[in-house]
Amino acid sequence: MSSAKRRMRPSPVSIAGLGAYLPEKVVTNDDLAATLDTSDEWIRSRTGIAQRHYAAPEQATSDLAIAAGKAALADAGLATDDVAAILVATTTPDHAVPGTAPLVAAALGTEVAALDVNAACSGFLYGLRMGTALAIAEDAPVLLIGAETMTRIVDPTDRNVAILFGDGAGAVVLVPDAAGSMGPFVLGADGRDPSMLWTETGGTRTPVSSAVLEARTHYMTMRGGDVYRNAVTRMTAAGLEVLEAAGRTSADVDLFIGHQANLRILDAVGQRLGIDAAHTHVTVDQHGNTSGASVPLALADARDRGRLAPGDTVLLTAFGAGLTWGACLLTWDPTGAGSAGSGGGRVDRRARPAVSEVQQ
Repeated sequence: MSSAKRRMRPSPVSIAGLGAYLPEKVVTNDDLAATLDTSDEWIRSRTGIAQRHYAAPEQATSDLAIAAGKAALADAGLATDDVAAILVATTTPDHAVPGTAPLVAAALGTEVAALDVNAACSGFLYGLRMGTALAIAEDAPVLLIGAETMTRIVDPTDRNVAILFGDGAGAVVLVPDAAGSMGPFVLGADGRDPSMLWTETGGTRTPVSSAVLEARTHYMTMRGGDVYRNAVTRMTAAGLEVLEAAGRTSADVDLFIGHQANLRILDAVGQRLGIDAAHTHVTVDQHGNTSGASVPLALADARDRGRLAPGDTVLLTAFGAGLTWGACLLTWDPTGAGSAGSGGGRVDRRARPAVSEVQQ
């Protein structure tokens, strides 16, 4: 067997806990229409989004990540001392230096290894691959958090971008589990044209200056049509490759959770993968595009709404700036040990509220 084939094998890791945090402030399409040349109908018809959450002025990405991380640990019935490492998938760190993960680790009361993963909207899947390997190597749980305050990096006067994004955080606790099945994974990147979706200035290539601020190039921009075409193509190809590597077909997928960027993208990818809409979980209507937080938020929402049962096969896909993309398969609660169809944690979740109701 080739080394490539060996790398495509699933790993004995499971999700033992899920956590989510959404800021209290909800911004509807009508709220945006009050200041932008847009409308609820225009936004819904093009994106499927009805509302999104905005972080409070005093909140940064680490605050959202801490709340989601605490919730995931409690959900798994674990203490911070049980965790061997903390990964934070984010493209909106608190600071350029240092990373956000060490700040999160300190707030959680630990000095374990902590690092950021920046693969934009694909960050959670990249982090899932890294966290899976770490859990096996350390033979201990790993806390993975996807957290974003996207509303801080978009131009609030640009209707093409401002309508899309929201803030939030989702987290998972990954544990070594002989019965677990995490993977196969497919990850990829193509950096030949980063301008398709980027923040042009503010880094070492073009630092912030008065000219940059005047030109407003410190805000994120995107070429929507190009992003749509690449997202559909890359997410579909990665999903098909993962299914083939696992010896599965779309008929074996119990639930499909794609990056929640745009309902049209999710529909197109699902159709190309041959997955019925009834097996696709959608949260973009309520959360907007939360970048690296979107997949774990959707996963938590699916669990809380009873859409995951022990032994279910779940397909995850994502696409983001970079360009980056990825897909993976996982088996939900492989032993059926978790209550209420959870990831196998040791706490009772029967009274758990929907993710949209979870606050810090």
